[in-house]
Amino acid sequence: MAVFSLLAPEQYALGLESIYEGYLLHYGRPRLFEPADKDAALLLGDYLYAHGLVRIAALGEVEAVATLAELISACAHLRAEGHDGDGDEWVTAARRLGGEADAAAVERALSLHASRFG
Repeated sequence: MAVFSLLAPEQYALGLESIYEGYLLHYGRPRLFEPADKDAALLLGDYLYAHGLVRIAALGEVEAVATLAELISACAHLRAEGHDGDGDEWVTAARRLGGEADAAAVERALSLHASRFG
C-alpha cells in the first residue's frame, strides 16, 4: 500500500515508494520483502534507496534528487538520535516535490507510517 507517494506528484510515486521501502528495511517493518537477516535487510534497503534516486534522477529533476537525499539523511539522523518526527520529514519532502495533499491524506500517511514501526 502506497504511503507517502500519495502526497507527491505522480511522476515521483515509484521513486518515492522505492526509497520509503528502503527506509522500512533499515528501520521499520518492510511491506514487500522479508530478508533473511539484518545484513540482507541493510543491503536491500541501500539498493532501494539508490533505485528510487535513479528513478527520480531519470526525470532530470536535480532539485527533487536533492530533496530526497536530504530526506534520507534527516531521517537517518533522527533514528540515530532516537527522536521521533521522521513521518513529518516525509510529508515535508512530498510537499517540496510539489505535493498539495489535504490534511486527511497527510493524517492517513502518517498513520500508515506509524504502523510500520514499534
